[in-house]
Amino acid sequence: MSDKIKILIVDDEIKFLDTIARRLEMRGLEVAKAADGQNAVRIAREQKFDLALLDLKMPGLDGRQVLEILKREHKFIEVIVLTGHGSLESAVECTRLGAFGYLPKPYELDQLLEVLKEAYQARLHKKFEADQEKTARIAQLAMGSSPLSILREMRKLDDGEK
Repeated sequence: MSDKIKILIVDDEIKFLDTIARRLEMRGLEVAKAADGQNAVRIAREQKFDLALLDLKMPGLDGRQVLEILKREHKFIEVIVLTGHGSLESAVECTRLGAFGYLPKPYELDQLLEVLKEAYQARLHKKFEADQEKTARIAQLAMGSSPLSILREMRKLDDGEK
């Protein structure tokens, strides 16, 4: 099990995808790449990611659709949209759908790294709050339940996290 931050990068421009992946790997992130939305969703269902970096305009499933799926299926993932086809309207929509950040291409690496850091901190904060809620629920169960009931409830709590 890796102790690196895991990021999924999705972009249909292969040269750009390879370049940004290499730049982030050189800075210690564990990177998975997808050249289209369908593969991004498949990969995200097979592995857990902390962050996703997502292009908006792609054939097939576009970035907005992938964003919706990732946020629905992965409770704690933070998604940053990185697009060369941005607009105020799409930025507002992506934010409404749960995107943590929205950056234009071409990007400044330092700015991207800062947004990735902030997104990871937000992920940890959400996960910490959820863990505190779980702990409180388990403590509450322990007060008046049988050991088997506690185990069943703990399993339900565990199943609820992706």
